[in-house]
Amino acid sequence: MKHTTFYPVHVKLNAKLVEFAGYEMPIQYSSIIAEHKAVRTSVGVFDVSHMGEVFVRGEKAYEFVQELTVNDVEKLFPGRVQYSAMCYDDGGIVDDLLVYNISRTEYMLVINASNIEKDFAWMKEHNTHGVELSNESDSYSLLAIQGPNSKKVLEKILEKEITLEYYHFFTGTILGVDMILSRTGYTGELGYELYFKGDEQTALMIWDAIFKAGEEFNIQPVGLGARDSLRLEMGYCLYGNDIDKSTNPLEAGLGWITRLSKSHFIGKEALVSAKTVGLKRKLTPLVIEERAFPRHGYEVIYHGNIIGVVTSGTVSPVLEKGIALAYISTDTLSETKEVQMRIRGKDVAAQVGKLPFISKQ
Repeated sequence: MKHTTFYPVHVKLNAKLVEFAGYEMPIQYSSIIAEHKAVRTSVGVFDVSHMGEVFVRGEKAYEFVQELTVNDVEKLFPGRVQYSAMCYDDGGIVDDLLVYNISRTEYMLVINASNIEKDFAWMKEHNTHGVELSNESDSYSLLAIQGPNSKKVLEKILEKEITLEYYHFFTGTILGVDMILSRTGYTGELGYELYFKGDEQTALMIWDAIFKAGEEFNIQPVGLGARDSLRLEMGYCLYGNDIDKSTNPLEAGLGWITRLSKSHFIGKEALVSAKTVGLKRKLTPLVIEERAFPRHGYEVIYHGNIIGVVTSGTVSPVLEKGIALAYISTDTLSETKEVQMRIRGKDVAAQVGKLPFISKQ
């Protein structure tokens, strides 16, 4: 298995390590609930260096990214980030991703760790604009600093005020290390992500500086377990669970990033057709009042019939209730807001809820 530059600190902290996307990654350090609450109430740090970074460079970089992705790249300007997705010709999702506009002729695409090889092959296959594509995933370390006190922590080591708006970024240095600092994240909290190059010594120096700056806020390392429960409370999709090649952005609740008004992008015709005909199913939030634990693959039941399957589920540490996402037929959704979930052979009552599951100020 591959290791990120922060692997020695994970071992030192006795993290529970698991295989994820070919990497040995920390699932938790103390407990998932404690780490989850640290991010919601103060600040936590995630090693997400396994994510992929692909750079698009060249005169036609804008045209390439505009054709490749479903969102409107025209809305971007240097220093702006956009959430988007790539689709197959049939409208299925290749991957969801972040688009960083460095300039009109250079973009950074941040893709999911498990999809790096597939995504890069897809980009190369559809490179009809002669752009330079550079997969620099192995060169970058990536830390996510998330939580209400994240800004205060980072301002200590940047030694200047951070005035970034949501989904914006700038380039700067920390301890002499050049990096991209963006106000992005996967938790729903105020948070930032740091992209930088360097060896293990450089990475650990940055880690130590962040944790020293965060001592007064009881800063905590956070693993992939809490990352999953945090994103699910916000209703954020996870590729491989909630979205994949068999789902399209419209039924996944990603119509807000799918600009059908664009002149062309890969998959547009199929998505226009799907919208015209009408969606057959929708990714639906479900809430279980009792403390039952919904899991991926559990069946959703209505009048004794299976009407859907849970794609993601957990017990929300904030709500202390079971929460889940599941694709449910639009016919059922027009008829009822009450269904059941089959958990360990028992049908448990579930309510169709709203996203996000928890309210944020």
